[in-house]
Amino acid sequence: MLDAGGVLVFPRPANLLPPLRAAGVDPGPATLERAHYRAMADQDQEPGPPASDTWWPNYLRSYVAACGVPQDQCERLALEIAQRPRAGGWAHAGRGVREGLRALAEQGLPMAVVSNSDGTVAADLRRVGLCYAPDGSASQAPDGVAMGAILDSAVVGVAKPDPRIFHLALAALDVPADGTVLHVGDSLRYDVAGALAAGLQPVHMDPYGFCPAPEGHPHVRSLAELASSGISARRLPSASARLRAHALVLDAHPDAA
Repeated sequence: MLDAGGVLVFPRPANLLPPLRAAGVDPGPATLERAHYRAMADQDQEPGPPASDTWWPNYLRSYVAACGVPQDQCERLALEIAQRPRAGGWAHAGRGVREGLRALAEQGLPMAVVSNSDGTVAADLRRVGLCYAPDGSASQAPDGVAMGAILDSAVVGVAKPDPRIFHLALAALDVPADGTVLHVGDSLRYDVAGALAAGLQPVHMDPYGFCPAPEGHPHVRSLAELASSGISARRLPSASARLRAHALVLDAHPDAA
């Protein structure tokens, strides 16, 4: 299983660069992606989960700081961006994601996307040509990788880290709920904890080593690394045993978590 945000897609640079440039910084693609992981790690270090209306502003405060905005401007800029939501705000494919996702698909494993989102994740993933869940309505297959399911928390009514959203994905894939299934995500709070609660093997997408509690679960820097390392076909360490992976569950965003 795969998460969407931070694994497949990221905040759209076209939405964020104008206010960042107005604040005197002009980050490139690599800096923008690094800022996402810094913001997610900062979220994971908070003592409790944020309220639904504070997650995005809190994320943006860390994000713009990681882009180089002076600390005394971060709060104001984060609120300014948060108060101007844009459609398709996470419809931007990460660097190397297309190639990595294709490499995973070539392994022939059942895959699904599991995302804490706002009802838009399936359309966003299809729009950027990364992946889609076949529904029989199109005469020609869309661009990207066919997924066994794409679950959006706003659509299914339950969100990570609640194990029920993972169980819905497992049922859609017709895969048993046990530790032979991987879930790849960028958040300790939502992905690693949620996967463990569901009895799955978490894999933390952590390309910059920001994970504040790295023990007890494997980390990867990219989907290409996941595919080439054979991590989906060998035994992995977990809290209780070394587990053999035979399926993947990927995450999208928390609003892309």
